Amino acid sequence: MLGNTLRDLNTLPGSEKKNESSTKGGFPKAYIEIRNENLDEWQRKFPSSLASTPSNECEILNTGTEVGVPEVDYVESESLNDLEDVHSVLKTLLAGLDSKDWVLVCESLNNVRRLSIFHKEAILEMLGNVISLIGKSLKNPRSAVCKTAIMTSEDIFNVYGDNIIDSLDPLLVQLLLKSSQDKRFVCDAAERALVAMTTWVSPALLLPKLQPYLKHKNPRIRAKASICFCRSVPKLGVEGIKAYGIDRLIQIAASQLSDRLPESRESARSLLLELQTVYENSNISARTAESEHSEMCSWEHFCQSKLSPLSAQAVLRVTNFAREGLVLGS
Repeated sequence: MLGNTLRDLNTLPGSEKKNESSTKGGFPKAYIEIRNENLDEWQRKFPSSLASTPSNECEILNTGTEVGVPEVDYVESESLNDLEDVHSVLKTLLAGLDSKDWVLVCESLNNVRRLSIFHKEAILEMLGNVISLIGKSLKNPRSAVCKTAIMTSEDIFNVYGDNIIDSLDPLLVQLLLKSSQDKRFVCDAAERALVAMTTWVSPALLLPKLQPYLKHKNPRIRAKASICFCRSVPKLGVEGIKAYGIDRLIQIAASQLSDRLPESRESARSLLLELQTVYENSNISARTAESEHSEMCSWEHFCQSKLSPLSAQAVLRVTNFAREGLVLGS
């Protein structure tokens, strides 16, 4: 009798619409309510699991883990293993670096690192093309590809040094940019690559490459270029600085003193102090120190003769302040 009554109620006008709405989405409302009751009971019994448990029926219906997304391991240089088949890797290297499959690109970048470390001569002939494709990967919006390319750049600098100078530009601008971005792990990797660059590439070759970026429209690129420039100049040595031109270097440093970012200004101050030390300790200054024309060879006169009045004043303010600080601290 009760079953007949329920069937009769289901045949009433509008009952079809109610039944349809109760099963919307493929799950009866009663089922969802039971799931919610079970969920409430579970949370009461196991409150520690609350943070990781879905809080509503929408989350219950859409739970699931992302599958098929591989993870990329960032292997440090000293932990890389040698290749088993160098010949086959060389045959597919450029195609792999230029692939649309980002996992394959990462594998190919790591193969470049292995070839550089264990088989330096193997890719020397194709190094220009390899570096160009590394530069392409540095622009990749996927962080895994970008960071692997940065790590590859660092190994390239460590191994090949001056051999990459003609192909440096695609790497340089991207590394300067990546080293100033918000993603910390990308930024740190780019910083290490720039340190490797200034360590293993001769300053006489590197400084002309860096100089245009000191006037780049992006202030962050200017700041990172200033840091690299300041780091490279002392590696020239006294004679190298003289050969490059102290007057040329002091003009570059003076132009950075008025930059927007403090990193540029601080790098300029460090460079000016280095140049002052080299100038005052040079043989020219030593030979004329006791002559009646010693004033003409002073640091102050040198700055005033090579710079505009305002720039000279700014440079002397920096160097004199530093000297006074050393005197007071001694």
